[in-house]
Amino acid sequence: MSLYNRNSIKSDYNSQYVENNLAQNDVALISFVKQTYQLFAASLLAATVGAYVGISSLGNIVSQYYIGFVILEFALLFGLFFTKAKPGINLAMLFGFTFVTGLTLTPILSRILGMPGGASIVAQAFLLTTAIFGIMSIFALRTTKDLANMGKMLFIALIVVVIGSLINLFLGSPILQVIIAGVGAILFSLFIAYDTQNILRGLYDSPVMAAVSLYLDFLNLFVSLLQILGIFNSRE
Repeated sequence: MSLYNRNSIKSDYNSQYVENNLAQNDVALISFVKQTYQLFAASLLAATVGAYVGISSLGNIVSQYYIGFVILEFALLFGLFFTKAKPGINLAMLFGFTFVTGLTLTPILSRILGMPGGASIVAQAFLLTTAIFGIMSIFALRTTKDLANMGKMLFIALIVVVIGSLINLFLGSPILQVIIAGVGAILFSLFIAYDTQNILRGLYDSPVMAAVSLYLDFLNLFVSLLQILGIFNSRE
C-alpha cells in the first residue's frame, strides 16, 4: 500500500499551476487596462492642446487647408496601425494623431464658440460625453451579455453614418444633420461598451490600439453631441 496518493499530489500540483496562471493573467490584464486608460487620458490631453492651438493661433490655416489636415489625420492613424508594436514610435504616432484630431476640431469649435453661450454649449457637450462614457463603461463591466455579437451591426451602422455625412456635405440639411448626429451619438455610445468589453477580455494586442479605440469613440460621441446642441441652440 502506498504511503501517499500520487494522483492526489498530481491533482494538487495541477490545481496550483492553474491558479498561478490565472493570477498571472489577472495581473497582466490589470496592467494592460491601466496602461490603456493612462494612454487614453493622455490622448484626450493631446487633443485638447491641439484644439487650443488651433483656436488660438492656427484657425485660419486649419480652415484654409482643412482637407490636408484631415488627410494627415488619417495618415497618422494608418501609421499607428503599422507601428503599434514599436515602442516609442507608437506613442509618437498616437499623440501626433490625437493632436491633429484636436486641430481638425477647430472649425466646429470656432463656430460654436462664436454663438451666444458657445462656451457653455462646448462644456455641456463635453460633460455629456464624459457622463455617457462612464455609464457605458460601467454597463460593459456589469453586463453578462456578450457584446461581441454587436460588432458587425455597429460596423454597418458606422458605414451608413459616414455615407449619410458625405451626402449631407452637398445637401447641407440641418434636419438630416441632426438625424445623423443623433444616430452617431447612439452608435458611438454602443461602441464605448463594445470596445470596453473587448479590452477587458484581452482582445487587443496593444494598449496603444486599445486606447485609440476608446479615444475615437469619445471623440466622435463628443462631435455628435456638439453638432446636436449647436444646431438646436442656433435656432433659439
